Amino acid sequence: MDKLLTLTELTQQQLLDLLALGRSVKAEPDRYRQALAGRNVVMLFEKPSLRTRVSFDIGINKLGGHCLYLDQQNGALGQRESVADFAANLSCWADAIVARTFSHRTLETLAAHASVPVINALSDLYHPCQGLADFLSLSEVCPDLTALKLAYIGDGNNVTHSLMFGAALLGASMTVICPAGHFPDALMVAKAKQLAAQHGGEIRLSDNPEDIAGHQAVYTDTWISMGDNTSFAEIEAKFMPYQVNSGLMATADASWFMHCLPAHRGQEVTDEVIDGAGSLVLRQAENRMHAQNALLLTLLNTEFAV
Repeated sequence: MDKLLTLTELTQQQLLDLLALGRSVKAEPDRYRQALAGRNVVMLFEKPSLRTRVSFDIGINKLGGHCLYLDQQNGALGQRESVADFAANLSCWADAIVARTFSHRTLETLAAHASVPVINALSDLYHPCQGLADFLSLSEVCPDLTALKLAYIGDGNNVTHSLMFGAALLGASMTVICPAGHFPDALMVAKAKQLAAQHGGEIRLSDNPEDIAGHQAVYTDTWISMGDNTSFAEIEAKFMPYQVNSGLMATADASWFMHCLPAHRGQEVTDEVIDGAGSLVLRQAENRMHAQNALLLTLLNTEFAV
């Protein structure tokens, strides 16, 4: 491994090893206290963030490394200086680059011109670090992920893509339930189905909320993505049948609820679900740090690399 832009860059064994290392980092923090001593990681963010920024910054510190945050106060990436030159210059000083960008092409250019590992901290197409944290969280409550039945309901997006790829690689079963016209990208779905067939899993699509039945975990995300100016009133009628509430959780007979956050309470999920006993949302948020630390330990070729 020399970068991570999407989970499809991983083999099944690499993904399983990263999850195992993430559980170890979480359980034995003292063992990894100086694992990144002397290492420097640049975080390059075009978009606002809470969980991604804080989990990387504090996580790197917990491993004994140093983190430098760069926002775009001097203009969008690629305007003042080309993305290629930006990547080459950062590589002179940093040991790794973590980037959260609007366009996935920006990440691909960074990775192509950097001589250090580049990590996708979110793009318009993928959110692999969230996916790692999600499956780390699920592995803690469902150790045999091949037996997992995961449902995603709502708007198909970058998180959905990464969840599909993770489920497919792990041999799990996943159903994606969206209103017509809001399914994940068709090419992504085809790729996920191909991976699932190779590993004994299954990816299904539906526009019927009743197909939530028989899933152990229910996952949703916001109906209006960051930066989208669509009003809630414009989408309410279309998406309300897909709201995760106590009735839908009962239909699913699900044990766990998941959300990548931030959540719009009363829209895609109700308070009693997100705050309920089966909610994994804070576990997911914490596990962002542990999963990302496992990734950094591996990409930076430490003694703990998998």
